[in-house]
Amino acid sequence: MGGVSPSASRPGCRLLVGTSGYSYAEWVEAGFYPPGTPSSRMLPLYARHFPVVELNYTWYQMPRAEAVARLEQRSPRGFSFTAKLTRTLTHEVDPSRWRGEAERYRQGVAPLLQSGRLKAVLVQLPPFFDRRPANRRYLAALLDVLSGLPLAVEFRHASWAVDRVFEGLRQRRVSLVNVDAPRLPHLFPPLDVVTCPELFYVRFHGRNAAGWRSGNMQQQFDYSYSDAELRRWAEGAIAAMAARARCGVIFFNNHVRGQAPENARRLMALLGLARPDGETPWSAPLST
Repeated sequence: MGGVSPSASRPGCRLLVGTSGYSYAEWVEAGFYPPGTPSSRMLPLYARHFPVVELNYTWYQMPRAEAVARLEQRSPRGFSFTAKLTRTLTHEVDPSRWRGEAERYRQGVAPLLQSGRLKAVLVQLPPFFDRRPANRRYLAALLDVLSGLPLAVEFRHASWAVDRVFEGLRQRRVSLVNVDAPRLPHLFPPLDVVTCPELFYVRFHGRNAAGWRSGNMQQQFDYSYSDAELRRWAEGAIAAMAARARCGVIFFNNHVRGQAPENARRLMALLGLARPDGETPWSAPLST
């Protein structure tokens, strides 16, 4: 039997596969980028392979409209973005300043929103952000302040994996981020829940349990998915979510040693997706 049939598994749903970030020097060493590629050339090269990217730098620093517009200009027409919300709104929140920070962020990503190339703003919440009342109130206020942006929320703490939370996201038309990560008791579990009919969102973090337990970031994202693991997602959760949404964005965050682009290529092949340049996938869909 052949790979997942595009028409059978995702009727009316456009699937976009990419990676979390694109500017990694180690990807030159891994062979994804040609030798000597400077960071300024990485985005147009990346866009030859993938139709979407998740911007990481917007978590570390507040995006500026001029810089975001330059990124857009360096990418081909039809290329899409998602962008992480800045850490001062998720991990290092100042109660007296966060509303102003939210407005600055909105202004920073405005070029992508205005051009229709912003698929989502990723609200990545930290593992210590559990479902206590103060945190629930803050998240509700944050989503209200950011209303009008296409929002997707990634929970890391398992306490958020309840129907009441999913229903609240549905009412706001905010996408739940479904994750693949180690099966640890405190972590949010892998699901196939769709809370916004416009978009479902998936992030593959890898399954390096030792790295997640220790908090070692390099070890945490050092993992390569097997063909069997990717096939289970393609034929299971991704197919199920694609039947309930008009678009799906899928990102690989296991960036260490160039594993993210390689795994993204393999998933695209499984899903029968062509490269953005119109060429066939890197390898034929896997047989089952």
